[in-house]
Amino acid sequence: MTTIKPTHSIEIIELLKFADRKFISERGTFLYQEGMVADELFVIMSGKIQISKITTDGRELSLRICGANDICGELTLFTDDPRYLLSAMVLEEGEVFAIKKDVIESEIFQNSKLAFEFLKWMSDHFRKTQTKFRDLVLNGKRGALISTLIRMSNSYGVQKGNEILIDLPLTNQDLANFCGTSRESTNRILSELKKEKIISVKKGKISILDLQYLKDEIGCENCSAVYCSIE
Repeated sequence: MTTIKPTHSIEIIELLKFADRKFISERGTFLYQEGMVADELFVIMSGKIQISKITTDGRELSLRICGANDICGELTLFTDDPRYLLSAMVLEEGEVFAIKKDVIESEIFQNSKLAFEFLKWMSDHFRKTQTKFRDLVLNGKRGALISTLIRMSNSYGVQKGNEILIDLPLTNQDLANFCGTSRESTNRILSELKKEKIISVKKGKISILDLQYLKDEIGCENCSAVYCSIE
């Protein structure tokens, strides 16, 4: 039996009534890729899905990580060009439900409660995206990485004494993709932060030793973790 998080803002249970199929997503595969014809919306019940964009020069920009009870493929709803704008790669195997795009569009028109909840979710989602791009554009490479670390601590942080462990294995290339910068720049900035004893790295996982320092570095506005997250 699938467990539903009661705190999710979208009426997930309502959405699942219209699911066309259920499947197990395999690590390293794609739910969809940029440019493919978009005919489905996906509800993630378990596992992790990375949403990313490939730039014209071949670089990857990672936008978010979807986890349990998240939705992806939503940008194709109510559009004249039914193609996926982004790619969704499976980072961690899990259970996924797929709903036909035309079915959910029709239901949103007919079900006011679902329409309200969906619009609220979309509004929150766009606010997260706007704040992320603000940080990437205005704070330079170092600030972009620091912002990403703060967001990851809000999404996957586990308090360990005076440290915050980001409980998600990440390579330096993974971090670079989230920051829209090169791996070399990310390596250099991480080395600086380790030397300054702001972070530590053990077994591929980062621990934040001084969160307030990171917030001060980018003039953090202490937004709610609901919006300052990597999800």
